[in-house]
Amino acid sequence: MSDLEAPLRPKRKKIWVDYFVQFRWIIVIFVVLPISFTLYFLTYLGDVWSECKSFEKRQKEHDENVKKVLKRLKDRNPKKDGLVCTARKPWIAVGMRNVDYKRARHFEVDLSAFRNILDIDKDRMIARVEPLVNMGQISRATVPMNLSLAVVAELDDLTVGGLINGYGIEGSSHIYGLFSDTVVAYEIVLADGRLVRATKDNEYSDLFYAIPWSQGTLGLLVAAEIKLIPVKEYMKLTYTPVVGNLQELAQGYIDSFAPKDGDQDNPDKVPDFVETMIYNPTDAVCMTGKYASKEEAKKKGNKINSVGWWFKPWFYQHAQTALKKGEFVEYIPTRDYYHRHTRCLYWEGKLILPFADQWWFRYTLGWLMPPKVSLLKATQGEAIRNYYHEMHVIQDMLVPLYKVGDALEFVHKEMEVYPLWLCPHRMYKLPVKTMVYPEPGFELQRRQGDTHYAQMYTDVGVYYAPGPVLRGEQFDGAEAVHRLEDWLIENHGFQPQYAVSELNEKNFWRMFDAGLYEQCRRKYGAVGTFMSVYYKSKKGRKTEKEVQEAEQAILDTPDVEEC
Repeated sequence: MSDLEAPLRPKRKKIWVDYFVQFRWIIVIFVVLPISFTLYFLTYLGDVWSECKSFEKRQKEHDENVKKVLKRLKDRNPKKDGLVCTARKPWIAVGMRNVDYKRARHFEVDLSAFRNILDIDKDRMIARVEPLVNMGQISRATVPMNLSLAVVAELDDLTVGGLINGYGIEGSSHIYGLFSDTVVAYEIVLADGRLVRATKDNEYSDLFYAIPWSQGTLGLLVAAEIKLIPVKEYMKLTYTPVVGNLQELAQGYIDSFAPKDGDQDNPDKVPDFVETMIYNPTDAVCMTGKYASKEEAKKKGNKINSVGWWFKPWFYQHAQTALKKGEFVEYIPTRDYYHRHTRCLYWEGKLILPFADQWWFRYTLGWLMPPKVSLLKATQGEAIRNYYHEMHVIQDMLVPLYKVGDALEFVHKEMEVYPLWLCPHRMYKLPVKTMVYPEPGFELQRRQGDTHYAQMYTDVGVYYAPGPVLRGEQFDGAEAVHRLEDWLIENHGFQPQYAVSELNEKNFWRMFDAGLYEQCRRKYGAVGTFMSVYYKSKKGRKTEKEVQEAEQAILDTPDVEEC
């Protein structure tokens, strides 16, 4: 057996959950989709109503809501009340991990009103927004102005707060970094009820660098100032097929956006957008995009493809046609391109509704898509949730660019999940060591894609049922994820915390760096007020006793000043 061959596995005996999952599409069509559409529509009306208000009125409402949060925190009795968390229901979160920490006694702070765009400053090129503003809302407001956030995560429902406190990426991240790298300032309510503004060069600069990946465990985010960039009306997208083994596919992907001469900051050599989809161990399609004006897109002979229409083929399937017809170019309206994966949830929609990609469904019911992830979670019981944890993979692997081929081979051998999504991003060398950080000395290696100030990483998106599960074979999802995490630790990779994790506390802090985070936890009073990021990310139920003991252990440990 070659190194790339997956091990032979015995057949798995079906149980009642298998049949429930197989026919879950009935609940999705008759319950989840209609409710999802209604919620999307009501959210849209709320966004329109918000846009009708002046920025001054939105700011006034924001100030009033912040005062309520400050009062709520100051009214908390640390001896009687539980740890602080938001009042957001667990099933509403887009992430796939269990939000069991909210089942224990806790002190809720309601942030549901923080969903307004507070300002779009064209002079400073900054958007000031509240944490529950989502990507669909912000792109709807900015793209008609020929402006955009530097990094716009693909799915409409992803919120600013989630992308900052957690993780966010897009096809422009090879230029701008992760979503949190584009933030200019955070407005944070600390454990003691103070409101502070953290930037990279003010007195709260340590907090500024510690907030990303902290999962809201250092304070409550109430607003953020985020970088805007000028954009054009269309994206000129080139689809390039690549054929070969996994290492050759990886090199084709790298070559699509990283000049071999190291001129990574040259806009003439580097595309505005990059992504690659690997459909099987020998076939991939690399997509590179450049912003284009309306005049260019409408020139005779150019093809315009408005992929946002509900009846259009799903984007990943449309891109796959390049494997048969060869390289081609088309122009996609910019906002349609930003949200190209929303309707089919990348390719997860194929598992949720196996026939939803068929022309007859797209034309008749495609306008109801996509189902809200929160409702999919709300309509699954404990048994279904556990089934998906064992028989399904939704993981992102952030790995150094030069190790992408090795990562692809690992995923093939351990999971056999296809398609795979590849998206590059810069990992900046910062003045302080944050929870995620580039490899020490990377700038001396001068590898393809790297610069002296940032190492190029890649997100390997692993979303689908593994090959053994599709073939009816035995598959241990927990063990597969455990091996994936070990591989990431050994290869200086990182696992976004929205996903189900098998990490114990020791390995969690082997993957991530605790130094700055724990320093800020102590300095700003988060210990004993907010749950630590490890316990918030930990799989399984968290008892109040367990968490409180962990917080007390930190308080009892002498504070050691960094050298």
